[in-house]
Amino acid sequence: MFEAVVTVCLMMEPDICRDVLLPNHRAAEQADCLASLSTVPDYVPPSGLTATALTCKPEGPALKVSEVGDGVFWHRGLIEEPDRVNRGDVTNLGFVIGEEWVAVIDTGTARWMGEALLRAIRQRTDLPIGYVILTHMHPDHVLGANVLAEAGGEVVGHAKLPRALADRRDNYLESLSGLLGDSAFIGSDIIAPSVVVEDEMVLDLGGRQLALRAWPAAHTGTDLTVQDDLTGLLFTGDLVFHEHTPALDGSLRGWQKVLAEFADLNPTGILPGHGGPLLDWPEGTADMERYLEVLAHGTRQAIDDGMHMGEAVTRIAESERDHWTLFDAYNPRNATVAFTELEWE
Repeated sequence: MFEAVVTVCLMMEPDICRDVLLPNHRAAEQADCLASLSTVPDYVPPSGLTATALTCKPEGPALKVSEVGDGVFWHRGLIEEPDRVNRGDVTNLGFVIGEEWVAVIDTGTARWMGEALLRAIRQRTDLPIGYVILTHMHPDHVLGANVLAEAGGEVVGHAKLPRALADRRDNYLESLSGLLGDSAFIGSDIIAPSVVVEDEMVLDLGGRQLALRAWPAAHTGTDLTVQDDLTGLLFTGDLVFHEHTPALDGSLRGWQKVLAEFADLNPTGILPGHGGPLLDWPEGTADMERYLEVLAHGTRQAIDDGMHMGEAVTRIAESERDHWTLFDAYNPRNATVAFTELEWE
């Protein structure tokens, strides 16, 4: 059937074993092959083959996903800090299948996650990857994007995302490489969006549309939401946390305002950046709203009492401790950001 078959088996973590075939197979599998082989250091195609002509059927783990709506799939990451044991699988990822295209929403903490997500997609459809949507700048959401881009997807993000990623690239790569270890982080890199959203944008997947909205500074300065028109489900990125202590890296007041404006979107359900998977609306944002209000009230009270920041951050929002995981890792940072913002009100 094919002119030549070459098996490439490389011992890595996880093991990679791939069949490499000549260029008369499906285009979607060609993209998969190139995405997978690009993680192999110094890979040289066998004689007579070229890298752009290769196609293969990569074997390896696929991310576990569940169908939370018609054609809407969801991977729930662990509620942990990234480390060598979980290999960075700490973030919720998703994809939506239309009649012509697939859109991916967030891509994980390392290249291996993009590969595993691509395998999960290929278990369900052969449709091409049309869009790779990044909900914000944090590395646990963006460092698997290069795989999906190599598979043909246009990378889409907030208008401020390219600059934010460029400014943080070296720090992100150094930090995550140390946390995950080289074997789990191999091939991971930042890729800038080729399509940016200034305000609102609609992406047509064929038979269904995704409504994208870029928000003012809130969780970060680069937050983007994605709403599927068929199901009404809203991918919030980290504008909504569940179980995992929220992380404030933008504006506290802005975040509260954005959550209030979600009512205008009238979602049928919420797909958060951490936790979940599927939260009811509007009940699904209640814990977030309460936490932010407690954080704001406690910060203003500390400022009014003349408390120094160093003392204040150890006390602000302590009443929320029992409601969240990873509280000690995130609440002091949130209190610091909130204090800095609100002391100039």
